[in-house]
Amino acid sequence: MFGSRARRSVSSVLCGLPGGAADDDSTPDDTGCHTPQIGSSIRIITPPVGPWRGFRRLGYHDGNGWTLPDGILLYESASMHARRPRKRKSPAKPPLHRPAESSRSSPRLQKVLAAAGLGSRRQCEELILAGRVEVDHEVVTELGTRVDPVGQQVRVDGVPLRQSKRVCYALNKPVGVVCTNRDPAGRPRAVDLVPSHRGRLFTVGRLDLSSQGLILVTNDGELANRLTHPRYGVEKTYRVLVAGHVTLEVVAKLRRGVHLAEGLAQAKEVRLQRRYKQSTILEMVLSEGRNREIRRLLARLGHKVLRLERIAIGPVRLGKLPPGRHRQLTRTELDALMRATRPAAKEPKR
Repeated sequence: MFGSRARRSVSSVLCGLPGGAADDDSTPDDTGCHTPQIGSSIRIITPPVGPWRGFRRLGYHDGNGWTLPDGILLYESASMHARRPRKRKSPAKPPLHRPAESSRSSPRLQKVLAAAGLGSRRQCEELILAGRVEVDHEVVTELGTRVDPVGQQVRVDGVPLRQSKRVCYALNKPVGVVCTNRDPAGRPRAVDLVPSHRGRLFTVGRLDLSSQGLILVTNDGELANRLTHPRYGVEKTYRVLVAGHVTLEVVAKLRRGVHLAEGLAQAKEVRLQRRYKQSTILEMVLSEGRNREIRRLLARLGHKVLRLERIAIGPVRLGKLPPGRHRQLTRTELDALMRATRPAAKEPKR
């Protein structure tokens, strides 16, 4: 009735599957397989493993074929005939912590953290990815999540976020002072030279240990991001004392660009200010901030930097501020900095 397919299935159940056994009415043949006797029932004592899980009623062997009398059971893998049940799709979860209306107008989470003085925007992104930020008591790890800083509660490491007053200091960093907030060697830090603040203060960009001059110390992460991101191209001006006589040919090469390990680096402007017997003073303007860029540029052209001082960041000038001293930026200077950090308009294609 069921054909060869059913016979093969029963044979495989009785002969080849681990854990399967027939009842006492079946006898093993020379190969060790059990052959059912006429009128006997077949049952599986221990369900086999693997794909033979789940069995259904088929029939029984009467010597001539397979029939279906009531009460006599024979088992075959149900997976050969039955379809697997479809998994129910769980309803899509709505995005967390995003205002229902005008989400475009709400600031991104990393921007809110940066504005609260927790660091630059990139540092705040690392806080989010590390799972240290909560919005309305739920951990948020998705970058770009928009939040309402007024209507929603933001926590960092379990501490509610407080919007502190934004401050920005101009500091004349002396030689031997580091710009990092954490220094295992315990060297003097730039943030220790300005008044302590309730929020976290940090330097905008860096000057290496052997350099001096103007550096900004603030708790405004948005301002720091604009001043350091290459997209905005804020100019930094340096006064450089180099060994030897710098020729006009060297000045031209600095303007055209010099190949460093990470690519082409060039000065936006180079001016010869004064020449001495064995040294030259240059004024260089850069719009990017690679690590020790000026020292590496001049070293490639055969000139060692003897002294490096930053004298301006955009419209803010160092002036006559003594080394180790600071002053708070005025509202006029802050407004000028924000105007200087507006992205330049793209030139129309011809």
